[in-house]
Amino acid sequence: MAIDSGDTSWMLISTGLVMLMTPALGFFEAGLIRSKNALSVLVQTFSGIAILSTLWFIFGFTLVFAPSQGGIIGGLDWVFFNEVPINDSLDYARTIPGVTFASFQMMFAVITPLLITGAFAERLKWSSFFVFIIAWSVLVYYPLAHWIWGRGWLADLGVFDFAGGIVIHTSAGLASIAAALVLGRRRNFGPDIMVPHNIPLAVLGASLLWIGWFGFNAGSALAVGSLAANTLLVTQIASVTSAMVWLFLSWRRAGKPSTTAVINGAISGLAGVTPAAGFITAQSSFLLGIVLGFASYYGILLIKEHFKIDDALDVSSVHGITGIVGSIAIGLVATTIINPNGPNGLLYGNSIQLAIQALGVAVAAVLAFVATIVIMKVIDATIGLKVKEEEEEIGLDITQHAERAYVD
Repeated sequence: MAIDSGDTSWMLISTGLVMLMTPALGFFEAGLIRSKNALSVLVQTFSGIAILSTLWFIFGFTLVFAPSQGGIIGGLDWVFFNEVPINDSLDYARTIPGVTFASFQMMFAVITPLLITGAFAERLKWSSFFVFIIAWSVLVYYPLAHWIWGRGWLADLGVFDFAGGIVIHTSAGLASIAAALVLGRRRNFGPDIMVPHNIPLAVLGASLLWIGWFGFNAGSALAVGSLAANTLLVTQIASVTSAMVWLFLSWRRAGKPSTTAVINGAISGLAGVTPAAGFITAQSSFLLGIVLGFASYYGILLIKEHFKIDDALDVSSVHGITGIVGSIAIGLVATTIINPNGPNGLLYGNSIQLAIQALGVAVAAVLAFVATIVIMKVIDATIGLKVKEEEEEIGLDITQHAERAYVD
C-alpha cells in the first residue's frame, strides 16, 4: 500500500500532540506538590524527554519493533534508526513513512517511565532518577511493549491494547506502588504536606494533557478515518464522565466541589479509556467512564488513606487502576463493529477474550512491580535512592538543582 499524504499529516500532528503531553505532565505535577519541589519534577520531565528520546533512537525502537526474537524482544536491525524507511512504510503502519511510525512510538516510550515521577515526587535524588528511568525502560517498557505491540508472545495469545492501558498505565501504576513502598513515606506524611501550591498551574498541565491525549489515542489508529474519529469521541466521553463522577464524589465528601478532583477525574478517564478506545462504542465509553471515576477515586482512599502508601500524586490509582479497568473492559465490550482488526468481547459473543485480557494485565503488573523493586533496591545499594532528611526538609529544588521556582 502506498504512503498516504493525508495519513502522514495526521500522524505528524498526532506525534506533536503526544510530545506536548510530557511537559504538560510536568506542569500538572509541579502544581500539585509543594513549591519547594516544583522545579524538581519539571527537571525530571524535561530532562526525561532528552534521555529517553536518545535511548529510543539508539536501541529502544529496534528492541520493541524489529522482527521478534522468539516472541521475547526485537532484534538489532534498526539500531540508531538504521534502515528505518523514510520513503517507505513498515508493516505496522502501511500508509505512513517508517520514521513517522517510529517517531510517534518514541513519544509513548518517553512519557511512560515519567509517569512514575508522580509517585516518588519530593524525595528521590536526581542521579537516582537518571539511572532509574533508563533501567526501567530497558527492563520493563521495551520487553512489555514488544510482547504486545511488537508482535511478541502476548500478541500471539490475542492480548489487545489499543494505545497503552497495559503497556503504559498498568505498568506505570504498579511501578508507582513499588517505588512508593521502597522509598517509604515523605517526612510528616499526612494532609499537611498534600496541599497543592499552584492549582492553576496544575489545571494548565491537565488541559494540555487532555489536548495531547487526542493525539495519543486517536493517533493510534495510524490513519485518518472512521476509527480515528470514533476513538476521539470515545476518549472525550470517558474523560468527561469520569470527571463528573469525581466532581460529585468530592462535593459529597468535602461539602464543596474541588478543582483538583475535576482534573484528576478527567485524567483518570483519559488513562482508563486508552486501551479500549479503538475497540468500543461511545455508549460503552460512557459506562466505562463512570466505572473509572469510582474506581480511581476510591482507589486513592484505599491506597493512600487506608494503607498509608505514599504515592505522592496517586499514579497507582489515576493511571494504574484505570489502566487495569480499561484493559479488562476490552474483554467485555470490544466489538469488531468499531474495529474489524480488533476482538469481540464477552458481550459480543467472545467469552475467552476476558481471560486473555486479564492475563495480559497480570503479566504487566507482575513484571512492572517486581522489576521496579529490584531496580530501586540495586540503586539504593549503590548510589542511594532518597535524599537526606534535611535535604527533603529544605526541598529538592535547592538541594538537587540549586534553583528556586519562586524568588521573593
